[in-house]
Amino acid sequence: MIHHLRGRLVEKTPTYAVIECAGVGYQVHISLHTFEQLGQDESVLLHTHLVVREDAQLLYGFAHPEERELFLMLLGVSGVGANTARMILSSMDPNSARNAIQQGDVNAMKSVKGIGAKTAQRIIIDLQDKVGALSSADAPFLAAAKASGNNSRQDALVALTTLGFDRSRCEKTLDQILKDSPALDTVEDLIKHALKRL
Repeated sequence: MIHHLRGRLVEKTPTYAVIECAGVGYQVHISLHTFEQLGQDESVLLHTHLVVREDAQLLYGFAHPEERELFLMLLGVSGVGANTARMILSSMDPNSARNAIQQGDVNAMKSVKGIGAKTAQRIIIDLQDKVGALSSADAPFLAAAKASGNNSRQDALVALTTLGFDRSRCEKTLDQILKDSPALDTVEDLIKHALKRL
C-alpha cells in the first residue's frame, strides 16, 4: 500500500496530478478540493489510497488525511465506487460533505452527478454516525493560480469530460456560465458552477 507521496509537482490538472518521487512519476487522481489545495508549490505531500481493479491500479491523492478518511468511508457504502466518491469531494469540500451527511441532507447528496435518491439515503444512513468522529480541522482553501478566460474554459472542459460528462453539454454549460458571470476566471470556479448545472 502506498500511504503518501512527497515529491515534486510535475503536472497539475483538476482531475489528476503527477508527482515525481526519486525519479518516478506517479499519476494521482485528485478531487477538485485537493486541486485547490495544491497551489503552485513544487514540493508537495499527498496522502494516497491505491484502488486495485482487475483492469487497473489507480492511485487517489488527498491534500489532507481527513479528506482521505472521508473518501474511504464513502467507498465502504454499497454502490459508491472510487469515481463517485471523488465526484462527491469535487462537488463539495469535505466539511460540506460531512455536514450534509450529518444533517441528513439528501438533496445535497442527490445534486452530485451519478447519485440518485437511494444512494444518497444509503450514504447518509451508513455514515451519519461515523462522520462525526472525523476531525473538522481542514486547512482553509488556498487560492489556485488564476488562468485567463479561454485557457480556464478549456481546462474546465477537459476536467469535466474526464469526469464522465458529455462534451457538448459541458461546452454549452461553460459558455452559459461565462456569459452569465464573466468575472469567473479560474478553472476551479468554472468547474464548481458547471457541476451544479450538469
